[in-house]
Amino acid sequence: MNHARLFYVMGPSGAGKDSLLAYARAKLDHASPPRAPVCFAHRYITRPPSEGENHIALSHAEFAVRHSLGCFALDWESHDYRYGIGIEIDAWMHAGANVVVNGSRAFLAQVVARYAERLHLVEIRVDPEVRAQRLAKRGRESGDALDKRVAHSVAWTPPEGIPLSVVDNDGALEAAGDTLLALLTSRPER
Repeated sequence: MNHARLFYVMGPSGAGKDSLLAYARAKLDHASPPRAPVCFAHRYITRPPSEGENHIALSHAEFAVRHSLGCFALDWESHDYRYGIGIEIDAWMHAGANVVVNGSRAFLAQVVARYAERLHLVEIRVDPEVRAQRLAKRGRESGDALDKRVAHSVAWTPPEGIPLSVVDNDGALEAAGDTLLALLTSRPER
């Protein structure tokens, strides 16, 4: 039986999701074959490319065309940008690969509705002061926009019956990254 899972990685801006995912991806590139194959989903975003974030930049018009053609398994809007996860993730899971999605807590209901049977939630947590420092260093926002981003936090309750793992990312990237990597390459205990 195919036990491939969809790992939906969440956390507020500045929690270090992109850094942790890049770390895990790099480690997989240099490791012996993992216990379970892992594919990282592409995020299609209506935002220009930026260093430190792995996504495919689309114009609003191109995003709308792809959306109308059913090219996205998941899509949402946040901070005036559109985000999409391509339907290729379904083929990857069907082939037996664990899939990793850099997601958003605000749109978790959509993910649960489509993938509840395969879903494993991953919450990246970080101290608020550390988060504020990271956001300031990132430099995407400043002044009031930065304050608004720091204050933005979506309260959520994990859905009943869906596995949840928490990764603490207050310290060294390697510690949290190795924790995440072990989770992503694990096989479910069934």
